[in-house]
Amino acid sequence: MSILDFFRRSPVVEKRSAMSGFTAELMAARESYISGRRGIAELTATAQSCVSLWEGAFSLADVTGTDLLDRRSLALLARSLALRGEAVFLIRETGLVPCSDWDLSTRDGKPRAYRVSISEAGGGTTQTALAGEVLHLRIGADPVAPWLGTAPLRRASLTAGLLNALESALAEVYENAPLGSQIVPYPEGAETDMTSLGRSFRGQRGRVLLRESVNVSAAGGPAPAVDWKPADVTPDIERSMSVESLAAARDAICGAFGVLPGLFNASTTGPLVREAQRHLAQWTLQPIAMLLAEEASEKLGSPVDIDVMGPTQAFDAGGSARALATIVQAYAQAKEAGLAPAVVDAALAKLDWK
Repeated sequence: MSILDFFRRSPVVEKRSAMSGFTAELMAARESYISGRRGIAELTATAQSCVSLWEGAFSLADVTGTDLLDRRSLALLARSLALRGEAVFLIRETGLVPCSDWDLSTRDGKPRAYRVSISEAGGGTTQTALAGEVLHLRIGADPVAPWLGTAPLRRASLTAGLLNALESALAEVYENAPLGSQIVPYPEGAETDMTSLGRSFRGQRGRVLLRESVNVSAAGGPAPAVDWKPADVTPDIERSMSVESLAAARDAICGAFGVLPGLFNASTTGPLVREAQRHLAQWTLQPIAMLLAEEASEKLGSPVDIDVMGPTQAFDAGGSARALATIVQAYAQAKEAGLAPAVVDAALAKLDWK
């Protein structure tokens, strides 16, 4: 074989598979470029406040039936659900191992095998596991891809984009706009003197401070003394309705996370705070906890129950006390009337009072 034949040979193609490596980051960046900006609103204080509420509520949840769902795992699960719409944990005897990235294969729309990436201090590792070895919780799943979850911000991408655009615009205004700057009249003078005087002004932002001459003649006479009045160049943000639009976008983001917007209102009172707490726990977090309990019961082999309402005190204590007093009074009246206990229990069962 000649040296030319050696160089004419087809090169060996090297194949690599990286779940959370540089290739995956490039693909994610390309996908974000094609589909548009999405998920940037996760960096806002509004979204992070809602995520913290989810995380705190799940950290307080009471779990019965297993010791694997500790408070640390529940906090990680809640944050992953709020930001990514799904959470994957590898089930091991020592506990649940959080997965940073994963790929799966399905049959009949249900996962049957996973390839998961686990973050380590010295570098991530990749493992393959069956569906029974993985705890996979999803929210906002679509019938087209029931094995994938969607985050609240992704389901409300228009509002999230509006919130991001408004906060970015206001940040640029406060950074570059000539807030508090004025146009100060000044008599005619040398250019060097004018430049030195302009640099000496304190508080000019971006060198936007301007001077104009008042030593001019118009219609045969000097300029009137009113020309000495300074003119403010601070932009009128109020007329742009940006403050109202920002408040509306924040309220919509809170609603997407299941948080009543009134919870973050400056004039919120105690009853509204308690009602917002009950609304978040009852209509958003407890259903997710039931999904997690069903998934854990199936994968761990024992019945699992997760309660968010009780530990977070997300119930009407006054209403419960009144209901208890009514039940006791009903039992006393039934006893006085001579009714059998079975009749009273049947009547209470119709009211769903167990």
